[in-house]
Amino acid sequence: MKTSESEALFARAQALIPGGVNSPVRAFRGVGGVPRFIVRGEGSRIFDADGNSYIDYVGSWGPLVLGHRFPPVIEALREVLEIGTSFGAPTEREIELAELVRYAMPSMEMVRLVNSGTEATMSALRLARGFTGRDLTIKFEGCYHGHVDSLLVKAGSGLATLGIADTAGVPKGFAKTTIALPFNSIAAVEKAFAKRGDKIAAVIVEPVAGNMGCVPPQPGFLEALRDLTARHGSLLIFDEVMTGFRVALSGAQQRFGIKPDLTTLGKIIGGGLPIGAYGGRADIMKKVAPLGPVYQAGTLSGNPLAVSAGVAMLRHLLEHPNVYDTLETRAAQLCARTPPGVTVNRVGSMFTFFFTPEPVTDWESAKRSDTACFGRFFHFMLERGVYLAPSQFEAGFVSATHSEDDIRQTVEAAREFFGSV
Repeated sequence: MKTSESEALFARAQALIPGGVNSPVRAFRGVGGVPRFIVRGEGSRIFDADGNSYIDYVGSWGPLVLGHRFPPVIEALREVLEIGTSFGAPTEREIELAELVRYAMPSMEMVRLVNSGTEATMSALRLARGFTGRDLTIKFEGCYHGHVDSLLVKAGSGLATLGIADTAGVPKGFAKTTIALPFNSIAAVEKAFAKRGDKIAAVIVEPVAGNMGCVPPQPGFLEALRDLTARHGSLLIFDEVMTGFRVALSGAQQRFGIKPDLTTLGKIIGGGLPIGAYGGRADIMKKVAPLGPVYQAGTLSGNPLAVSAGVAMLRHLLEHPNVYDTLETRAAQLCARTPPGVTVNRVGSMFTFFFTPEPVTDWESAKRSDTACFGRFFHFMLERGVYLAPSQFEAGFVSATHSEDDIRQTVEAAREFFGSV
């Protein structure tokens, strides 16, 4: 497979951009080799600067649930380009997106649009502290909620991939406001609330972890979080930046039947463009400026391009809920057979192949994976035209445009690898 153009572009990039990339995992440090520079996407495939084609299971890290260049999204963007890209003033499309989000997720009675998932979680936590008058947050080891100072504690994802310190550059005082507990451990959460319950503002959780690889909640875990936060006057925040409109039409809160106090969204609600949102109970959201004292603002919040792409995406999903049947079927086909020495976790169209024979239920079990073997698997699949996340500790994503033939080719390539090991 020719890679000379990507190699040349990477050399140029490294002279200007730290590590040659604008988000760390893209650098291939977790698997070795040179990252592929992408020039085009179409449906389930991406194409690199050397003309190589790949079946794409990254999907821009989750947003492209309907594949690359989904026609209604492209048409919506064309319409906006005719009228202007940014105004710094309200537009009707912002209301339309908020209405669609609230319709799909009734727990989000009021919604504030921001520019990224990181902004959404940062703002939701500030709001939780402002609403409760408390300072502490519980999060879970291996869950990543964006590069918010107080949440870069055992945050999985790129930190795990690169093997760097969780809190470098973060003042100790910020980190001390966060209590990091094992994912799926009800006992650990009960103990934390018994000791400091009157000081805990919120519990924030990825209801399906996606940043230590795909790790589902064990039965009773989310229910326990809901019960404990309610009893202690804390807020439950679902970080559905990844799972929202991905694991079900109404996200993980629909799939697992839990109603959080606040929810953060991103990825799919922008149709592939940068956006985020946070929302929840009206009494809590009314504490946000200009109604209340919790300040949050953004020049490009509600950007017409991102909002229009999101409206097109959500309208299609709401009008065609059978898309989720397709996603479930294709992902199940992909993960149907577990290779020897590998654990496969899947929730809806999110999945991870962990290179460990033991069940993966939390960060401790995830990090027992054989990352060197995963690296060999990654490059073997890449050479055969299958593009996976370049890290053991990231989820993969199936889109509605992945065909049975795409799945067949992927499964056959994986069988070839495991047959040669």
